[in-house]
Amino acid sequence: MKQAIAMVLLLCMLLWEGCKEEDYVYPSVVTEFIGVQTDHEGTISQLVADNGTVYPVLQRDGLGGLVADTLYRTVSIYEPIVQEEGKETAAQLYSCQLVLSMDPVAEAAFKGNIKTDPVDIQSIWLSGNYVNMILLVQYKDQTHAYHFIDEGFIPNEDGTQTLNLRLYHDRRNDYEAFTKQVYLSVPLKNYLQLLRKGDKIRFSLNTYKEQETYREFDYQ
Repeated sequence: MKQAIAMVLLLCMLLWEGCKEEDYVYPSVVTEFIGVQTDHEGTISQLVADNGTVYPVLQRDGLGGLVADTLYRTVSIYEPIVQEEGKETAAQLYSCQLVLSMDPVAEAAFKGNIKTDPVDIQSIWLSGNYVNMILLVQYKDQTHAYHFIDEGFIPNEDGTQTLNLRLYHDRRNDYEAFTKQVYLSVPLKNYLQLLRKGDKIRFSLNTYKEQETYREFDYQ
């Protein structure tokens, strides 16, 4: 739990030293949840898309200083750059923001009551081996804590099974002063040996608009 709270303190990492002119226009870019891989020196070397595509990152200042040989989950803005014939399409990385992406844990791992303070949903979707979400959270000046709860598998009548996950959210008695977007991504790598095509993944959370609700996805 302490590790999860510490991860909340990882806010955003802006890597783009962009043009300050107000009329600056981005080239043809992609904005998406994507993996950012560092090399042995802690410099961003690759983008790893959820469909398995790997883009070598064109090097520039501002891509170093990270943990070596680590895959970060991010929301990144990048431009695919077609290379010379025979080479992989590369990526010019403009902006990179860390996404909270912790392995789900069982309820027993949490001390005290399970916190499910409300949020609102902007979007939730399944992409590759992640359940991604953009949540709208009411903030003022407290650091909120987030995690994912593993509530186990239940069998379905058709012979498939449903993996049940839940959002942990502790707002720590923060005042509801303004709305902030929060990016979260549930890694499913620990379930790959258990999930089969046709199984379902159900993600539950407490919301202002729908109260207790869930989103369900078919595992492909």
